[in-house]
Formats: sequence, structure tokens, C-alpha cells
Amino acid sequence: MAEISDAIAMIKKAESDAEQLIADSEVKSKDLIAESKVKAEEIISMAKLQAEDEANDTVFDAEDKAKKEAQSIAEQSKLDVKSIKDKSMANVDEAASIIVKNIL
Repeated sequence: MAEISDAIAMIKKAESDAEQLIADSEVKSKDLIAESKVKAEEIISMAKLQAEDEANDTVFDAEDKAKKEAQSIAEQSKLDVKSIKDKSMANVDEAASIIVKNIL
């Protein structure tokens, strides 16, 4: 009868150990899930920040390129205006000379 009592005690202890193991596993599982959610949120947040930084860099690069292009166009326009003015002034002298010859 002692053997049966010992066997029952061992079975009860095994059941208790199994229940404790299940409870510990559930706690550990919940902790891992919570930790994973926090890490996922951190990764998403960092990805958003990096995307914003990259977008800002792209905008700044585009602005710089546009400013340089506008400056280049303005400089070319000044050269074109000067060239047209110089040609016009040469024509004015020639026209004045022709008018003077025709009048006199």
C-alpha cells in the first residue's frame, strides 16, 4: 500500500510540476510577445524617421539643383542680353551713318 501511495504522490508531484511548467511557459510567452511588440514599434518608428530624413534630403537636393540651374539660366540670360545689346549698338551706329548720308 505504501508503494501505491508513493506512486500517487509522484503522479501528483508530476502533475504539479507540469502545471507550473505550463504557467511559466505562458508567462514567458506573454513576455516575449510584449517584447517583440515593443521592438517592432521601435523598428517602425526608426524606419519612419529614416524615410523622412531621406525625403528631406531628396527635397533639399532638388532645391539645390533647381537653384543652380536658375542661376545658370540667369547668367546665360545676362550674356544673351549683352550680346543682343552689343549687336544692336553696332546696328545703331551703322543706321545713324546711313541716315546722315541720306540727309546730307
